Amino acid sequence: MVVAGRGHDGGVRDTPYLAVDETLLESNLAAMAEHARQHGLALRPHAKTHKTPAIARRQLAHGAVGLTVATVGEAEVFADAGFDDLFIAYPVWAEGPRGQRLHDLAGRVRLRVGADSVAAVGMLARAASGGEHPVPIAVMVEVDSGHHRSGIEPARAAEIAAAAHEQGLTVDGVFTFPGHSYGPDEARRAAGDEEAALRVARDALLAVGIPCPVVSGGSTPSAGESRGDVLTELRPGVYPFYDAQQWELGTVGPGRIALTAVATVVSVRGDRVVVDAGSKIIAADRPGYASGHGRLPHHPGARVVALSEHHATIAWPANAPLPMLGERVRIAPNHVCTAINLVDELVVERSGTEVGTWAVAARGRNT
Repeated sequence: MVVAGRGHDGGVRDTPYLAVDETLLESNLAAMAEHARQHGLALRPHAKTHKTPAIARRQLAHGAVGLTVATVGEAEVFADAGFDDLFIAYPVWAEGPRGQRLHDLAGRVRLRVGADSVAAVGMLARAASGGEHPVPIAVMVEVDSGHHRSGIEPARAAEIAAAAHEQGLTVDGVFTFPGHSYGPDEARRAAGDEEAALRVARDALLAVGIPCPVVSGGSTPSAGESRGDVLTELRPGVYPFYDAQQWELGTVGPGRIALTAVATVVSVRGDRVVVDAGSKIIAADRPGYASGHGRLPHHPGARVVALSEHHATIAWPANAPLPMLGERVRIAPNHVCTAINLVDELVVERSGTEVGTWAVAARGRNT
């Protein structure tokens, strides 16, 4: 299937742009919310994926208890948009102006912040107590469940929690990111590693008399394996849209991908089709397991085999009719989070017809 419309038609939006299928988006939001409900999990989606208040409001309408963000800047944007329960799932180093920004945020929203060291807890305590009016900042202790990025060893989680308590901070619980779920056939193992690590961390807190009401984890690839035996909270990010990575990992099929880059065919040479959507619209991420720089949901056999800033070269399937010059195709980015961070707005469509736009308000808020 080729997207209707020609690039030279003045009645059609110029390409490239990112389009959201509203019907698929709603279906994906509803499905994850139902999964969380069935397994007794609070859903706190990671808004770093969409960076868009309009989508976050829909997530809360489907039952999300609040939002996860990656940076203080993202938290500020969503607080300005009226969201009042935010978790910065990152071991924030609250030095300099960032400490004051955290203090200001905690004065107007329910704020949780990640930490995986005693030193980071000390900075958070200073941020909370700074200024004329102390504010509440809740700590979530981050543990490593196998991704080997940030996070303390699970058995040492009580050290961080105790330091937070000693300095007057509330400890809400423990969290992890099972990022090693981003590998072929790794989702189940990563979910098991996550559960084991969080159980150890939770029990470490309880053993020293520190309550652990929140046990938070989850990624989009592993969410389907997540249960409420240990977890109390799920934080997937990519699920509103999915992307080519999720397709290749087997998390979903192409029919669930709700965001695509709409591109115009500008050159055809044999079975090579070149479109005007390069790395500056679909981003350059390509994990080792990916079969290309992006996939075409309506042409599963096609692959983006080369990527420049403003060109994507697509190897077209031999048994499929080639698109004509000026026709439009849809490319699923490998990594939807980085693609969205390249645009100011998302074009909203119903049945292929544009019905509006949504501002990517937290684009570029990396500090």
